[in-house]
Amino acid sequence: MDEEKKNNEAEGRKLMENALKSVHEVKVGDVVTGEVLAIDDENQLVVGIENTGVEGVVPFKELTADRNADIHDLAKVGDKLQLVVLSTIGKDKENGSYLLSLRRLEARKIWDQIEEEYKAGHTVKGKVTNNVKGGLVVDVDGVRGFIPASMVEDRFVEDLSTYKGQELEMAVVEIEPSENRLILSHRAVVAKQKEAEKKALYEKLQPGDVVEGKVARLTNFGAFVDLGGTDGLVHVSEISYDHVDKPSDVLKTGQDVKVKVLNVDPERDRISLSIKALLPQPWDDIEEKAPVGSVLEGQVKRLVTFGAFVEVFPGVEGLVHISQISHEHIATPGEVLKEGQDIKVKVLSVDPQQHRLALSIKALTENPHAGEEEEEHEGGSSNYRRSDRSSRSERAPRRNDRSNRGGNAPQARPAASRSNTKVSAPGEEEEDTGFSLGDLIGGALDQFKSDKQDDQKDDK
Repeated sequence: MDEEKKNNEAEGRKLMENALKSVHEVKVGDVVTGEVLAIDDENQLVVGIENTGVEGVVPFKELTADRNADIHDLAKVGDKLQLVVLSTIGKDKENGSYLLSLRRLEARKIWDQIEEEYKAGHTVKGKVTNNVKGGLVVDVDGVRGFIPASMVEDRFVEDLSTYKGQELEMAVVEIEPSENRLILSHRAVVAKQKEAEKKALYEKLQPGDVVEGKVARLTNFGAFVDLGGTDGLVHVSEISYDHVDKPSDVLKTGQDVKVKVLNVDPERDRISLSIKALLPQPWDDIEEKAPVGSVLEGQVKRLVTFGAFVEVFPGVEGLVHISQISHEHIATPGEVLKEGQDIKVKVLSVDPQQHRLALSIKALTENPHAGEEEEEHEGGSSNYRRSDRSSRSERAPRRNDRSNRGGNAPQARPAASRSNTKVSAPGEEEEDTGFSLGDLIGGALDQFKSDKQDDQKDDK
């Protein structure tokens, strides 16, 4: 009996030693396995910590972040969960209970994953949960991250609330799991994407292409249009055939537009665009819109020494020669007209090919000297020529004085040369007006020829 009793005691001690060896000490921060024993009235899990002989609790908020979730759908009695020890509960630490968390263990795993992506140079995705004064709050698989306002886009964003609920791809700027610090940047991702898109766009874009874009921003000198990778500029002069003071008078930010590519310069990172190049040409059907003899309303755009340019349709200007401004003699168009003045004009001739439109103001007014001209004609053509010559001689010396004859007189320029000469006002840059010298000096050339013929007859 004594021997058997001794054997039983030895076996009991051995079993106790083995049991003690199997019981592990629980420390804060340990990851343990907990078996769900019950769900109490406080809506929390009561679990037995495996290989410890002690119990712990998992509050609802440490089980899930979804406040509307049902705890019975998340765990049942008998389930085994991986949990992290947060703290002890009660005074007796050896036999007391422990506060456990499922959420924080999962977050710890996410932190490890994010850190691995950061070290590898990869991006992460997250959902914007809120916008605050300094930026955006983002949830990355349960980990709270922050995007500073300056790192949201590659441009200034006035209203950050528009990002709430959006899923963004972000680069990790700074990570510190022990401080729950995760700083992210969406701007870095946008910049990288745009750089790739810009490179592809420059490779395929050619002058003459017609593409669609969105007005990104407006300035006083034009509109920048987002072509899906980079911005191109529509200069204010390329917006419309109508005069545009400010691009904002015609276009709006975010507006979809169709543009024609004028020039592509990858080295200077510039793309020149035009909207008006896709609009109907102003000179199309000009003969129908402005037939000879028709009366149009227009505005004086420019005054030059030889006349006035009047815009009668958007992008269509015609010339009122100085001889067609008034029945009275005027030295300069500025004596009668002002730039910006609205006037009526009569169409004298139309040349759609050369984009020429000859106009007249005096054709719409009565000639106050009409009666005097009739009396002169009634006096006979010879008397008219003599009186006309005498009046000319009173105004200026005759250029073909006999003392200057003998081959030294300046020769008249050939007609072909005269017709190709472009005239510009003194002090102004020479410009292609679209009118020949004959167009610009009007009837003065015919009068000069008539005077020359009369002088030749007198010499005979």
